[in-house]
Amino acid sequence: MGTVSVIGLRPSNLTGIAALAAHCDDLAIGAGGSLLTLCAARPGIRVDALVLSGGGSEREDEERAALAAFCPGADLRVTVLKLPDGRLPAHWEEAKAAVEELRARTDPGLIFAPWRGDAHQDHRGLAKLVPTAFRDHLALGYEIVKWDGDLGAPSVYQPLPPEVAEQKVDLLQRHYASQRHRPWYDREAFLGLARIRGIECHARYAEAFHVSKLIVDLEN
Repeated sequence: MGTVSVIGLRPSNLTGIAALAAHCDDLAIGAGGSLLTLCAARPGIRVDALVLSGGGSEREDEERAALAAFCPGADLRVTVLKLPDGRLPAHWEEAKAAVEELRARTDPGLIFAPWRGDAHQDHRGLAKLVPTAFRDHLALGYEIVKWDGDLGAPSVYQPLPPEVAEQKVDLLQRHYASQRHRPWYDREAFLGLARIRGIECHARYAEAFHVSKLIVDLEN
């Protein structure tokens, strides 16, 4: 009780990252600091990003520019589809096919995706699809603060130095102009949650994640 274990992903094992989202800006909000950290530590790492909605709109332009900024120096490949926002359950087959297509072209060492406890039906639906295609992969479920009040008790933390936390918030404000009018979309909300998660892992700031299954190798 009261101890914090630190487990590092070995660079040799981290062949690439798959980042999945239901909407443009989900990835940046939920895992932007972790993407910045990983891409800085592993220049040239492959990042395959799949976003299910927003394709063909200003949201897609925002997303592509934002992910390029959040993944500097990475081998970034972004796919943004046109599924209607808020309607993933009615487009289950299309969403499933997109996730399976992503799996067919990549074998990532780490996955960022929504978590199953998210109250938004699109987030929750995508979270349920991920393990049907990526059955033997470490998937970290990110959290998104919102009106629903669905924040849970995560078990995985990525500490963020203050400069990385500030960079994340700056990039969110810079790249997603379409979201600035939303009452929850501000520096206080993003840094406030990061500060709480930092307290939980003995850091100033952090991003937190949920994990359904974690396989350990105690021989190495």
